[in-house]
Amino acid sequence: MSDPVSPARQSAPASGDALREEVAALIVAALNLEIAPSAIDPDQPLYGDGLGLDSIDILEIALVVSKQYGVQLRADGADNERIFGSLRQLVEYIGTHRTK
Repeated sequence: MSDPVSPARQSAPASGDALREEVAALIVAALNLEIAPSAIDPDQPLYGDGLGLDSIDILEIALVVSKQYGVQLRADGADNERIFGSLRQLVEYIGTHRTK
C-alpha cells in the first residue's frame, strides 16, 4: 500500500528546482541582466563578488518577489542579508513564506 506522504516528498525537489528556475528568470528580467537564468549559480552570493548586485538591485528583486509570490520583504529587515545571501536562500525563503 502506498504512503500518501511519499509522493509529495518525491515531488518536492522538482518543485524546488522549478521555483529556483522561475526566481532566477524573474531576477534576470527585473534587472535586465545579460545572462541566462540558468547561469546563476544557486549558491553564489547575490551581493558584491557573486552576482554583483547592489542594494538598489536587491530592492528591485524584493518588489518583484512581493508582487509575484505575496512575500513581504522589508527594506530594513534584519534577515535580508541571509534571505538575499544566494539564489538558493531566496528561493527557500519564498517557498516557506509565499502566499500566492
